[in-house]
Amino acid sequence: MQDNILRKEQEFHDQWAAAIDVDGIRVADYFEACTAPENRFILRHLGDVRGQRLLDLGCGAGENSVYFALKGAHCIASDYSPGMVDVAIKLADKYGVRVEGKVINAMAIDFPDNTFDIVYASNLLHHIPQPEQTIREMYRVLKPGGKACFWDPLKHNPVINVYRRMATAVRTEDETPLDIEIVDFVRSQFSHIAYDTFWIATLWIFLRFYLIEKINPNDERYWKKIIIEHERLRPTYRQLEKVDRLLKKLPGMKRMAWNLAIVATK
Repeated sequence: MQDNILRKEQEFHDQWAAAIDVDGIRVADYFEACTAPENRFILRHLGDVRGQRLLDLGCGAGENSVYFALKGAHCIASDYSPGMVDVAIKLADKYGVRVEGKVINAMAIDFPDNTFDIVYASNLLHHIPQPEQTIREMYRVLKPGGKACFWDPLKHNPVINVYRRMATAVRTEDETPLDIEIVDFVRSQFSHIAYDTFWIATLWIFLRFYLIEKINPNDERYWKKIIIEHERLRPTYRQLEKVDRLLKKLPGMKRMAWNLAIVATK
């Protein structure tokens, strides 16, 4: 069963990789755009990455590896999809940085204990049959004092769950958004964690895409669109982000966000 899930994930992402145009990727936007709050949170808690050895786990098209390489980190772009690893290397070449590529099963990371200063993963764990095992592996390959940084979708918000049921062509059938209780598991493994959640009122932007702009969620990936069009979306997003800050002060509201971001120290 687990092998079948991984095989389907690999095939889906290999097909996606074949359609990616690296010339259209603006790496900085994925970390610095207003609509990238998860990565902006992670950057605040990471600090200077120059000279750090970083494993980008589930690298996708390589935006993360290239961004950190541009900041001076020594990056390994790893993914279970060979096609995505190839795209990541092409993107690194485009930006003139050196990134090593490696095909890796995130539940059994092919590196010795205490290898990396940073393990970074974006939108990975909800594709993993056993996300806790991947978190244990992240801990294992980190050096003492090293940091695991990841962000992923949560399962609790009804609006985003409607979107998930509609956007079947741009998602894999076995992916499973996380429960907010994953925070407690990470806390049990690491010496210190910082976390936050993002996108509650700001999810109005997804509703606007569908209800007002009439964008079929199977024709365009909404989570890519918010990055690509961040300049157009900035006024709306910034206003709604203020509402989110207030909402998250209410008991139980953090779990109603779309995404969770964690920085954990070994």
